Amino acid sequence: MTDPLVAVRPWEAPEVTSWGRLPMNAVDRRPGALSLDGEWRFQLLPAPGAATVDAMWSTAFVPGVWTMQDTDDRPQYTNVRMPFAEFPPSSPAANPTGVHERPLDIPADWTGRRIVLQVGAAESVLLVHVDGRPVGISKDSHLAAEFDLTEVVRPGERSVVRLTVVKWSDASHIEDQDHWWHGGITRPVLLYATDPLHLADVTVRARRDGELRVDCLVRDKGGALPDGWYVTGDLDGELLLAQDAEFDRLNAEDDRVSDFLGEARIRATVPEVRTWNAEEPELYGLTVRLHRADGTVADSSYHRIGFRDVEITGRDLLVNGERVFIRGVNRHDFHPLTGRTVSYDDMRADLVLLKRFGFNAIRTAHYPNDPTLYDLADELGFYVVDEADIESHDHAHEIADDPRYLNAFVDRVSRMVLRDKNHPSVIVWSLGNESDYGANHDAAAGWVRRHDPTRPIQYEGAAKRGWADPDVASDIACPMYAPLEECVAHALSGEQTKPLIQCEYSHAMGNSNGTLADHWAAIESTPGLQGGFIWEFWDHGILQRVSDGRPVGRAGAGLYDNGVAAPGHRWAYGGDFGEALHDGAFVADGMVFPDRTPKPAMYEHREIAAPVRIRCFRHEGIVLANHQHFRGFDWLTGTWELALADGRTLTGPAELPELCPGETAAVPLPFEVPADGGEAWLTLRVRTAEDLAWAPAGTEICAPQIRIRAAATAGEPVPVGPAVEVDGEGLLRHPLLTAAPTLSLWRAPTDNDELGGIALRWRAWGLDQLVRKVVSVRRDGDRLAVVAEYAGTVGVVRHRQEFVPVEGGIRVEESAELPAEFDDVARVGSVFETVAGLDLLEWFGQGPWESYPDRAAGAPVGHHCVPVDELFTPYLRPQESGGRHGVRRFTLSAPDATGLAVELDEPRQVSVTRYRAEDLTAVTHHDELVPRAGCVVHIDAAHRGLGTASCGPDTFPSYLVAPGVHRWSWTLRVL
Repeated sequence: MTDPLVAVRPWEAPEVTSWGRLPMNAVDRRPGALSLDGEWRFQLLPAPGAATVDAMWSTAFVPGVWTMQDTDDRPQYTNVRMPFAEFPPSSPAANPTGVHERPLDIPADWTGRRIVLQVGAAESVLLVHVDGRPVGISKDSHLAAEFDLTEVVRPGERSVVRLTVVKWSDASHIEDQDHWWHGGITRPVLLYATDPLHLADVTVRARRDGELRVDCLVRDKGGALPDGWYVTGDLDGELLLAQDAEFDRLNAEDDRVSDFLGEARIRATVPEVRTWNAEEPELYGLTVRLHRADGTVADSSYHRIGFRDVEITGRDLLVNGERVFIRGVNRHDFHPLTGRTVSYDDMRADLVLLKRFGFNAIRTAHYPNDPTLYDLADELGFYVVDEADIESHDHAHEIADDPRYLNAFVDRVSRMVLRDKNHPSVIVWSLGNESDYGANHDAAAGWVRRHDPTRPIQYEGAAKRGWADPDVASDIACPMYAPLEECVAHALSGEQTKPLIQCEYSHAMGNSNGTLADHWAAIESTPGLQGGFIWEFWDHGILQRVSDGRPVGRAGAGLYDNGVAAPGHRWAYGGDFGEALHDGAFVADGMVFPDRTPKPAMYEHREIAAPVRIRCFRHEGIVLANHQHFRGFDWLTGTWELALADGRTLTGPAELPELCPGETAAVPLPFEVPADGGEAWLTLRVRTAEDLAWAPAGTEICAPQIRIRAAATAGEPVPVGPAVEVDGEGLLRHPLLTAAPTLSLWRAPTDNDELGGIALRWRAWGLDQLVRKVVSVRRDGDRLAVVAEYAGTVGVVRHRQEFVPVEGGIRVEESAELPAEFDDVARVGSVFETVAGLDLLEWFGQGPWESYPDRAAGAPVGHHCVPVDELFTPYLRPQESGGRHGVRRFTLSAPDATGLAVELDEPRQVSVTRYRAEDLTAVTHHDELVPRAGCVVHIDAAHRGLGTASCGPDTFPSYLVAPGVHRWSWTLRVL
């Protein structure tokens, strides 16, 4: 007998979005439900409709994708391209299909109750059977599907539920979302029961003035609603009574049942209401109860609600009447061991980390996230752009107006809104991502505007038709990767009509996020610019066993630390699972490593988002500013640090003033600045004053800094000591160096360098294979001058070194003349290598984490000390990393305190690692790197900025290394 669910071939029918699926609603049935998570019988079939084989059953963990559970169908990463050749709405004949089965023991006390199965999410088509009987179909890989099982199970008896998941379908063409392709059940599976008389939906509108409106929809499984039912509620224990009860005999939305629909409304005004915002996320507990005529409770629904308003006035997005900056990040559901399946602890850890680093907003790229994330966003305080599960990147133009996909667009957008409408954290609805713009979007937007007029809509595909166009379905100008100068020009043009908030910017692939501080300096000073969402939170590296190339899966806990996989393992990216079609490391483009270890760019963002700023240093003290929107400094405490160039650091308590948002005040220093000591930098270490939901007391929030005394001008060195010796090639001889200082113009290309195209130019110029030729070696008294030429494929660089013996060491004075052809090189500086055993770097300069010329706002000047092996940043694809900007001097020492010291003529870019540039470019993963015993040291007179050219603008012209003459000097001494 043909299975009717298979017979309709729902995987190739875009008009069919579901069958037998209950309408979406905002009633949370998770509390009190029976969890069906755990081990299920499992069999992976080659295609839908194929028969299971008794001998082929295994087990799989639910929720979980089979691509991470040791099957032969492994993860695959593509960005734009679909992973198969078929055009919409077709799917490939070879179509992995997972069959999941488990017994279903129905509690005996559920007799007479309505019994519902909830499947949290399945990728991409779900077919449901119970005891072989067809129950329903659902599409949309990122929203729950519910099915009424009342007629197919018996309380007190056992049934068998089968969930069949088809991997590829017509829906895959609108789920082309720049991340790993998986297959399976990705979110929890539940079974719950209600009274036949039940709450079908609850809609909450809570305004900042305290006005509360609760609209309830009521159904009865038996058909017509019984007489006398009513609804009550309480808010934090205070009773609310239903008003304006209305009863309409409407057909049910699902044609498999014949319920009638009742409506009731609760209105109340809360005096002295505590409003919700991302800084102070005040929540109230609302319980809605549905009563039978005799007063007994038939059903109830609990909601944590926040009183707040969202509106657009002119070109400003307002929350509770305040123009707020959107310091956002795009976030996928991701875990390196389980793929798309994430736990409560995972999601809480994500949001806690983001909160500690100054983020206040999340775009749920590119689909509705797990429901728990919204609960956490409400609690911890985040503004959420809730995005529908629509991205048709590879076939965007044709699908946007394809009537076959109209139902799918409206279905996905409307179900998202119905599920998430009561969350105060959700302030904007998004119609999806990178799907062009057409009638299907307008249809979905029309539904949203009718159902929820309290929130704006955004969609980049519509906004790109014209940032100020009033006729497109986007209330916000939300471009992606728009050049900063274009954004500023638009804001100053007089033509701007909508808030400009980039939905994606500052692409975080590898060593990236250059010019982030420049962007925010413009955003904060330009009316009309309001922020954006960094792409993205995660590096999507999957933990992989090197030996067999398989994902490690759930057994991999503990096999990684501080961003690095354990020996014998690595972070896999596109192509590492043997797939021919892939987009490589483009999936590794986040602000954190796959184990959630923050990248250095996170500290840059933390400082840019600092709630406390130092404005200036005056005679009467330091001027502080409150850069928050809603609260003062009462939740913070501070400590002053004064770093002096002579090695001293003075500390003292800081008394933070009582300031309203936007206010400034001068505060005195707790100590006098010494008259001596040279260059001086004052830092305010700002920490939490007490335990918060997202940070224990003492957590550092920011460290604003100001220079209060410049460095004194150094005099000319006095030659003293033995003459400097060089070898026959004019290379310095030194007992602590295994490779003499030579000119360096090359760096191991970053992802931005490679994908932005500049690395191709560098290779064409031959910067990675410069040939050195000595021109002259001349001694003039105590000075020894060596002139050499470095020839590339085109162009020759003339390099001059003068070695002067000074007290305790050697001063090296250098110059390099770059030809006009070399108009944008990676660096100009010296590179040398040391003997083994010098394992500790101490320096005075910016730190302690990695920083570069266009990403240095988050690295305060001070005295820092880090083991050499911890200086290198393990970006998933090995590349230039480990640099420290603004270094004045440093020492490299052994445990016995012997070693070398270097003093620089002015603040320079310095890196100390175990790897040469060619070591990094020769491999594709970190498990292939072999660290050198000694240190590879770079001292750069100039170093190119990082930019974000892997997907977006390159660095600014001011951060490029130009042709012409570059000069630098440094002094090398033995400790």
